Amino acid sequence: MIHHSYDYMLVLMSYVVSVLGSFTALRLMAGIQDVHDKAQRWKRLILASLVVGVGAIWAMHFIGMLALKMPVTVDYDPILTALSALVAVVACLIGLSLTSRGDHSRLNLLTAGTYMGIGVAAMHYMGMAAMRMPATTVYNGAITSLSILIAVVASVAALWMAYKRSSALQSMFGALVMGLAVCGMHYTGMAAARFVLIGKPDTAGAHSIDSLYLGLMVFGVIVTMLVGVLIAALKNRQVLAIDH
Repeated sequence: MIHHSYDYMLVLMSYVVSVLGSFTALRLMAGIQDVHDKAQRWKRLILASLVVGVGAIWAMHFIGMLALKMPVTVDYDPILTALSALVAVVACLIGLSLTSRGDHSRLNLLTAGTYMGIGVAAMHYMGMAAMRMPATTVYNGAITSLSILIAVVASVAALWMAYKRSSALQSMFGALVMGLAVCGMHYTGMAAARFVLIGKPDTAGAHSIDSLYLGLMVFGVIVTMLVGVLIAALKNRQVLAIDH
C-alpha cells in the first residue's frame, strides 16, 4: 500500500476555483427563464455548462489530483484527461437544459440532478483512471457509492440554486456551498482509493511533473477565463438583475 498526503495550498486552490466557477455559472443562469429567444437561451446554457463543467468541476478535480503527493512517479493520460472534462461539460448541459424549460418540480430536479451527478462522478473516476504510475488503484465500494451520492445531491442543489432568482450576494453564498459540495465529492472519492505498488517504485520522489507549478498554471488560466466571463456578464443587466 502506498501512503499519500496532500499539498494543502493546492487543496485550497481547488476549492477557490470551484467557488469562482460556481458563482460565475449562477450569475449566468440568473434570469434565463426570462430569455425567450431560443438561440440566446442555448448560448447561455452552453456557456454556463462550460463554466460549471470546466471551471467549477474539472479544474477543481485536476488541481485536487495535483495536490495528491505520493513517493512514485505520476503522470496523466492527456486524452483521457481531456475526455473527462468533456464528460463534465456534457453532464452539466443535460442537467441545465432539462431544468431550463421551467419545470422545477422535485421529480424533474431529481432526474436532471441524477444525470448531472453521475456525469460528474464519471468525470472524477475517468480522471483517476488517467493516472499513469507503477501502482494499481483499488476502491472501497461503500465510500465510492457515497461519493456518487454526494455528486448527485450536489447537482440537485446546484440546479435548484441556478434557477432560483437571487442577488449577487445570495449567489456568492450558493457558490460557497456548491464549491464545498464539489470538493466534498472529489475528496470523498479520493478517500475511497487505495494505491497498491506494482514492483519497485521508479523514483524516490514524487510526480515527474512539478505539481505546484502546473497547479498554479491551471488555476491562473481558469481564473482568468472565469473573470473574463464575469466581466462580460456585468455588462448584461439581464444576467445580473437582482429580483426586487
